[in-house]
Amino acid sequence: MKKFIKEFKEFAVKGNIIDLAVGVVIGGAFSKIVTSLVNDIIMPVVGILTGGINFSEYKITLKEAIGNLPAVTLNLGNFIQTTVNFFIIAFCIFLFIKAINNMKLSNNKVEASVTKEKEASEEVLLLRDIKELLKKK
Repeated sequence: MKKFIKEFKEFAVKGNIIDLAVGVVIGGAFSKIVTSLVNDIIMPVVGILTGGINFSEYKITLKEAIGNLPAVTLNLGNFIQTTVNFFIIAFCIFLFIKAINNMKLSNNKVEASVTKEKEASEEVLLLRDIKELLKKK
């Protein structure tokens, strides 16, 4: 049991878990921004394009309300909005990862060009040594 607790402490204190926690908090805040974007900007435009349909209120009633019991409904409008939110978040994450990969690729290209310059200078030195050896013969 002590070994298990020790392993858990090592895991919890690692930098990766802290980075993950920060990512979750920022992701939650980002999710609220995207939800507002979808609800307040995108869905009203989609509603106008589709003839004024408000998707957030779109429901299919499965069972009518009886007395104090509420109606049983399928809230398709909420599902549509959540799906749009997902695609926007996924697209933003895709763009972010693509930008990071492009930065990595450009750094690799710079490193490769520096390496090629170093290799070229070594080759030139070797060729000079060979030339001097041939002159001596």
